[in-house]
Amino acid sequence: MSGMANEEIHLTTDRSGRLVEKRRMRRMVSSPTGFDRWLLGAMVRVVGRPKVRFSLWDGEAVHDPGMSAVGALTFPNRATLFRICSSPEMTFADGYVDGSITMEGDPIDVLVELASANRRAMPPNSMRRRFINRVYRPRGTSKLKAKENIHSHYDLGNEFYSRWLDDEMSYTCAYFPDSATTLEQAQLAKMDHVCRKLELKEGQRVLETGCGWGSLARYMARNYGVEVTAYNISHEQIVYANERTRVEGLEDRVTFVEDDYRNACGDFDAFVSIGMLEHVGLKNFPVLGHTIDRTLKEGGRGLVHSIGRSWSESLNPWIERNIFPGGSVPSLAQIMDVFEPVGFSVLDVENLRLHYARTCREWWLRFESVADETAAKFDENFVRAWRLYLAGSSAAFLMGNLQLFQVLFARANDNTVPLTRDYMYRTRADGGSADSMTG
Repeated sequence: MSGMANEEIHLTTDRSGRLVEKRRMRRMVSSPTGFDRWLLGAMVRVVGRPKVRFSLWDGEAVHDPGMSAVGALTFPNRATLFRICSSPEMTFADGYVDGSITMEGDPIDVLVELASANRRAMPPNSMRRRFINRVYRPRGTSKLKAKENIHSHYDLGNEFYSRWLDDEMSYTCAYFPDSATTLEQAQLAKMDHVCRKLELKEGQRVLETGCGWGSLARYMARNYGVEVTAYNISHEQIVYANERTRVEGLEDRVTFVEDDYRNACGDFDAFVSIGMLEHVGLKNFPVLGHTIDRTLKEGGRGLVHSIGRSWSESLNPWIERNIFPGGSVPSLAQIMDVFEPVGFSVLDVENLRLHYARTCREWWLRFESVADETAAKFDENFVRAWRLYLAGSSAAFLMGNLQLFQVLFARANDNTVPLTRDYMYRTRADGGSADSMTG
């Protein structure tokens, strides 16, 4: 037994107004046993002895003597301890979200330490890691399932996202040229970085898939004079994108289509997809490639911007179940399944991992500033889940569990591609493209 119970008595009134006595059993948590202490110690060893203080419900801690802990985790009872030990990949996050586990310290620092220690104890090629990848399968990404998956995350309400995203409502990795750059400036810099890579020219037609709230589509039309057709299956985002585009007077240059990327059609000078590949599903990568192939003109450029890994591994099961249903995080080799079946030539790959670590930290800090309002709209569990997601994402990028790849490509026989990469970093003052800070 994990505890004892005693009787709690309180007075209340019944429907007729009479005073009545109600009794209920209150569970008393028993003191930790030697087995509890052994089990917690064993779990600490299994997860790689992180520099985190693990405490039982009586305050007794398990940690290496002399260790400088970056934070602390406390287990409130035996049932929670047993649950975490049985399946830490899923139950640790669940325990934090439902309030069973308390965390002290900067959550990013704590999660970096936990993840780093766990990777030492269970590297990507370990038997346990391979077992997890084999038994856990994300939800499907058929056209119907994809719409359900996107709805569950992106249709939480535009007002919710507007509280902590930047002014342009960009929900993808920003680009920080220096440490003084703000999130707003960094998101504009990211969009201009993409435009320069694509070598956009006035009058060109651009196809964007997975356009979010339309920030990049508006930026390309406003700053580069191109015509954009942008696809998205999130109804909330399309409504916002259309209204903001109307207010900014860009309706003649930007068209938003509420439809699946697989239905895209037309002839375009450039293709771009920022943060959609993670939702496509690995088996559909060649389908995306064929979509690009049939819509991109000869001499056209394309860019895919996606979270990835340096090895093949499924998305964290808790994240896939609770935050990004149907999501996947491909390795660079897997991303090539978009390009190789249709013969595209990869021109450039850039890794913006540290930029995304900072982006997620900025989002987390902003999210924390509106946590009370968010809890009032949703609940405390929702706030803890998103805190864990945002802080955990920053931690994953910091310690290299996640990468951010920008892959630039063209047709294999395109001999008009630049000989150097200088054009990616030219500003208007250099005779190149628009200044990233003026959009």
